Amino acid sequence: MDHYDPQQTNDYMQPEEDWDRDLLLDPAWEKQQRKTFTAWCNSHLRKAGTQIENIEEDFRDGLKLMLLLEVISGERLAKPERGKMRVHKISNVNKALDFIASKGVKLVSIGAEEIVDGNVKMTLGMIWTIILRFAIQDISVEETSAKEGLLLWCQRKTAPYKNVNIQNFHISWKDGLGFCALIHRHRPELIDYGKLRKDDPLTNLNTAFDVAEKYLDIPKMLDAEDIVGTARPDEKAIMTYVSSFYHAFSGAQKAETAANRICKVLAVNQENEQLMEDYEKLASDLLEWIRRTIPWLENRAPENTMQAMQQKLEDFRDYRRLHKPPKVQEKCQLEINFNTLQTKLRLSNRPAFMPSEGKMVSDINNAWGGLEQAEKGYEEWLLNEIRRLERLDHLAEKFRQKASIHESWTDGKEAMLQQKDYETATLSEIKALLKKHEAFESDLAAHQDRVEQIAAIAQELNELDYYDSPSVNARCQKICDQWDNLGALTQKRREALERTEKLLETIDQLYLEYAKRAAPFNNWMEGAMEDLQDTFIVHTIEEIQGLTTAHEQFKATLPDADKERQAILGIHNEVSKIVQTYHVNMAGTNPYTTITPLEINGKWEHVRQLVPRRDQALMEEHARQQQNERLRKQFGAQANVIGPWIQTKMEEIGRISIEMHGTLEDQLNHLRQYEKSIVNYKPKIDQLEGDHQLIQEALIFDNKHTNYTMEHIRVGWEQLLTTIARTINEVENQILTRDAKGISQEQMNEFRASFNHFDRDHSGTLGPEEFKACLISLGYDIGNDAQKKTGMMDCEDFRACLISMGYNMGEAEFARIMSIVDPNRLGVVTFQAFIDFMSRETADTDTADQVMASFKILAGDKVRLHTLVSCISLISAFFFLLSLRESVKGSTLPWEGALKSPAQLSVRTLQPTLASKF
Repeated sequence: MDHYDPQQTNDYMQPEEDWDRDLLLDPAWEKQQRKTFTAWCNSHLRKAGTQIENIEEDFRDGLKLMLLLEVISGERLAKPERGKMRVHKISNVNKALDFIASKGVKLVSIGAEEIVDGNVKMTLGMIWTIILRFAIQDISVEETSAKEGLLLWCQRKTAPYKNVNIQNFHISWKDGLGFCALIHRHRPELIDYGKLRKDDPLTNLNTAFDVAEKYLDIPKMLDAEDIVGTARPDEKAIMTYVSSFYHAFSGAQKAETAANRICKVLAVNQENEQLMEDYEKLASDLLEWIRRTIPWLENRAPENTMQAMQQKLEDFRDYRRLHKPPKVQEKCQLEINFNTLQTKLRLSNRPAFMPSEGKMVSDINNAWGGLEQAEKGYEEWLLNEIRRLERLDHLAEKFRQKASIHESWTDGKEAMLQQKDYETATLSEIKALLKKHEAFESDLAAHQDRVEQIAAIAQELNELDYYDSPSVNARCQKICDQWDNLGALTQKRREALERTEKLLETIDQLYLEYAKRAAPFNNWMEGAMEDLQDTFIVHTIEEIQGLTTAHEQFKATLPDADKERQAILGIHNEVSKIVQTYHVNMAGTNPYTTITPLEINGKWEHVRQLVPRRDQALMEEHARQQQNERLRKQFGAQANVIGPWIQTKMEEIGRISIEMHGTLEDQLNHLRQYEKSIVNYKPKIDQLEGDHQLIQEALIFDNKHTNYTMEHIRVGWEQLLTTIARTINEVENQILTRDAKGISQEQMNEFRASFNHFDRDHSGTLGPEEFKACLISLGYDIGNDAQKKTGMMDCEDFRACLISMGYNMGEAEFARIMSIVDPNRLGVVTFQAFIDFMSRETADTDTADQVMASFKILAGDKVRLHTLVSCISLISAFFFLLSLRESVKGSTLPWEGALKSPAQLSVRTLQPTLASKF
């Protein structure tokens, strides 16, 4: 940077002459220059451990300005003034300006006073002058000026990228793709250029600024929003920022070029060293191969066999065809490598290569000449030796063929004649061996002629002085000796087979008798063991007593069984005596049975051991059954008391829920006292649970002393507790309903009486038809047509009467009512649902006494039937009179007979009774 070219000064100062014309900076440009120049200064000042915040303020004292020039120039400036007076500041700034001027920079209209006074434009102009001198002036591409060189560099670097056209340092950079292209060109791993879009400049600019700051150590000198929001970004700010990219990448490129140059030199040296090593190794291997091969070619020792000589000829052909050609190629390659290496060393100005002693190219050529000399005559000698041996080989081959055929036939024959297979054979196998031996004797006689021919050929080879006569004679003698031995062994085997046949016939008879008696006895023992080990499952004392009786009967048969066992073992002992006397090797087993004496004794001993075990098991089971019987009786006695008690309590609760004694509060108190007495019964249930636990542990599954199981008791007890709790809850709900709806005790009793009357199964619920009849009995109109008020029951009226007795009625109205009282569609109506419904229906009506009092006021203490009928419907009056039946004290109502003839029923028939009543 200290070198300065005057010619470059003119080019360098050209932009500065425009500074006066740009004194009135555009505000947007000023903002961009302020940020860019501040960031550029800080990028250098941070090397000295400081920075600036306000470019026009922080340079006023000249201290940081001088420090900045020292950092970027690498030179020391004059010692600054440390005073805080204006004169000291002007002195420091002048020192800085003088230094700039000493570098050949012409400062136009920039004085120390303007800088000290904080003149923004002058300060920015001074910084721009510094940037031009120290950051841009040295940029030169193809002898162009600094600005043009930087522009040309940018154009070349971004040329391959689409949508990038760098023509200037302002609008060409607005879309951000130029910055991203510069980074991607040098560091493609930092930016995925393919994902960038020209219509998204903010993202492109921020991406480039962030990556440059994070990975390239280039501070963020620009704001993306300022560049995009300005029609023409500030050229000086863009140039300053772009110059940072140039210096960052050009420095890396120089380092890379130097590294590549060093690597290239090292690679050439390594290649030459490798060629030297390869030559030495290849020369050593080739000379070693020549040294080993020459003695082999000079060997003329004859072979005695045709095969050996043919192998030598084949080895020589393999040498000429397989082994020598690669070595010829290696020799040629060795010479090529040597010449190539010498050329490379000469071109690299290095000394010529001198191989180790004895490995020169001339040494290798001399050794190769000796190899060629040794090959001469070797093949001709091999062919002559082969023709000489061929004459003797034919006769020897004939001897070998006949000897091989005979030896192949005799192979295994001696072992076959000497084997003792008859000692372990059965009688049928012995007879088969005799027939097989007779066939072998016939075959032995047929091979007598071949043995004589082999002996004659061996004699002829001895007379012709065959080189391998000793082996021929030895083989012939072995064949003759073997033939004599085969004759002796054949006669010996026939005698042994005939003797063994007689012994086995006797043993076979004893085996058959043993098998006939051992099989049924073995079956008896197996059955006995199975019975003695059989797991018995009994549930009563009678069953275990029956098993004990059967076991005693079995023990009485054991003495006779032991006698039969000894007789069977006696037959087997007789066979053993014959085997020991005549030394018969009985490797086989009894062909008629697989039952051995050892197996019989083992099973018999097992039976004897099982008998006392069975006795003990029966005794233990008898004691266990006695204990189980005591548990059954104990549980049955308690269950027979608790079960009926639960049933009785359930019935009593049912009766209490139906009966109406006293007020609802009295019924509630009575039920709670009743519940307390039931809960106090819980200890007896717990005691029964304990007895049941003992029964389960004893695995008792039935009990003839009771029909109750613990599950029945549990279910009954839970139902009892549930029923009393539900009944108490119903009474409490009735009290709540009565108090909330203002229903009198008389109405509540009437509802209960009607509900109980139609609850024929005493289940506490009403079926649909029962509920329908109950409603009608209480005067509820369920018909779909208007009630006729004629004073007579016609067919339709009588139909309504029959419905009250359980017959069918209209379904539309009734379905509506059922949806109210049975919302869950269970098919039954509880008393609580019934009370809720009736309370809603009667909440706004008067009581019967109030109605009667009203009639008396209107009739003057006389209630007439036609007045009653005129106020309520005929059906309602009819059922109202029915409800008064009890008050008639058992008298016969004249209208009761009308039920037999519904068509004649009229109000007149009711008048006498009503008149007497009212």
